[in-house]
Amino acid sequence: MEHHSRSGGPVSESKVPEVTLGFWIIKIAATTLGETGGDTVTMTLNWGYLAGTCLFLAAMVVLVAAQIRAQKFHPALYWSTIVASTTFGTTMADFADRSLGIGYTGGATLLLVCLVLVLGFWYRSEGTISVNSVSAPRVEAFYWGAITFSQTLGTALGDWIADTGDMGYRGGALIFAAGLAVVAALYFWTRVSRVTLFWAAFILTRPLGATVGDFLDKPLGQGGLALSRPLASAVIAAFMVICLLLIPQRAGQHPGDQAAERA
Repeated sequence: MEHHSRSGGPVSESKVPEVTLGFWIIKIAATTLGETGGDTVTMTLNWGYLAGTCLFLAAMVVLVAAQIRAQKFHPALYWSTIVASTTFGTTMADFADRSLGIGYTGGATLLLVCLVLVLGFWYRSEGTISVNSVSAPRVEAFYWGAITFSQTLGTALGDWIADTGDMGYRGGALIFAAGLAVVAALYFWTRVSRVTLFWAAFILTRPLGATVGDFLDKPLGQGGLALSRPLASAVIAAFMVICLLLIPQRAGQHPGDQAAERA
């Protein structure tokens, strides 16, 4: 069913996937792959944070452009773009936190401000930040901007929790998993805006994936499993492919109907 946005004209079928349990499973796998894949390039292959950031930024720009040019939802293209954004987020956050020396607190704060600004401009332009409206090029630009900043923010938050204090990667994963459980409880048992809950869950899955990725490839002395980064990345990528083949992938309605969009 078509509806209208402030950008003019009817908004047709969304170009992002229907949000189901399968969506969140693949999303967490994609964020974990982004962590291990980014670390593979910057650390294992010794490219460094700047070169790795430039590489994945280029890949993300190409994929986002292809996504915007596409006429309908394509699962492989969409999830490839998500992986590119989450891998770029990993290397960009590491570059800001470590190479630029602004630290986890400064990096997370800066990225949070950027994300809030993108969502604010999106809402001011379209009157909603619901993914139901992601079909027109301008809305897609806002969407992928928000996705990129949320992915990068998630990396910074994951590293911040895991590397400061005594939490470690297991503790960090538990914290973000608990946060997602709270969001799920609000979704099922309250009338909190579904649009707000979607973005909260989307942001929280990134640091969860980041801490799980770090848990897989960090040394035993740092609380990880010391797995090979390339091997871990290959296993996660294979898991994603299997999920895409087995879990129905279709564009459709997302959390929040027209009433929720106004909430």
